[in-house]
Amino acid sequence: MVKLAKIAFAAALLIGSAANCFAADKSPIVVEIESPLASPHPLQGYLRQTTDAGPSPAVILLHSCNGNWQRTDERWGKRITEWGYVTLTVDSLGPRGIDSCHRALKFLVRLPSVDPARVAVLGFARGGATALRAVEHGPFEKTSPNKFGAAIAFYPPCSSFKGYMTAPTLILIGELDDWTPAEECRNMVDGQDAWGISRQERGAPVKLIVYPGAYHAFDAPGPKNPIEGHHLEFNQSATDQSSEALREFLGATIGAKEQLP
Repeated sequence: MVKLAKIAFAAALLIGSAANCFAADKSPIVVEIESPLASPHPLQGYLRQTTDAGPSPAVILLHSCNGNWQRTDERWGKRITEWGYVTLTVDSLGPRGIDSCHRALKFLVRLPSVDPARVAVLGFARGGATALRAVEHGPFEKTSPNKFGAAIAFYPPCSSFKGYMTAPTLILIGELDDWTPAEECRNMVDGQDAWGISRQERGAPVKLIVYPGAYHAFDAPGPKNPIEGHHLEFNQSATDQSSEALREFLGATIGAKEQLP
């Protein structure tokens, strides 16, 4: 009996040490967004929790077409959590696209640590297009039982969007982007289609920030190797400015606890 008590005590110490270690480095937790039985490749994600008591606002992150969700989490998930938001970086958009986004939202709003009324979606390139689609007025947004409070898109392809959004939207793109041209996003924000025809539809405000001298994937450090003939290049100034713009936008829309009035 004494021996069992000692084992239990030692186990408690180990568990306590692990918990303290987790709290210190704020490491992400790999979570199943949907049941492993739901698909041959069920959705997973990196979940980062805040240290705040009570429900917090949250941000879903959708990676670009390169599929590197770990780097997206390291670059942005970690940073956004430090601002006071729960983050969930989805591992793959896959062929389901927008459905993956809505499944991630459905998963997050069930967590007691998340305020379901304050969840934003943030995407990069193709993930940015999915973020825009999630809040664009239309069948995808209408059929989702849960709604996003804001959307952010880094260098998304804008040509297929009408700009009629149901939630405040922020688009961040480089002036020299030759993969997803900034001009297409300007047209969308100005209410013009690919033919230059103005549209009368109006919705939630859409803010566009274009960074001079910046190319596609300006926030991703790495080699400057072209992909499919397109120029990719890291830009520290654009990255820093976009980080400030993102934090300000999140604070104004879904607001971390310390930023609320």
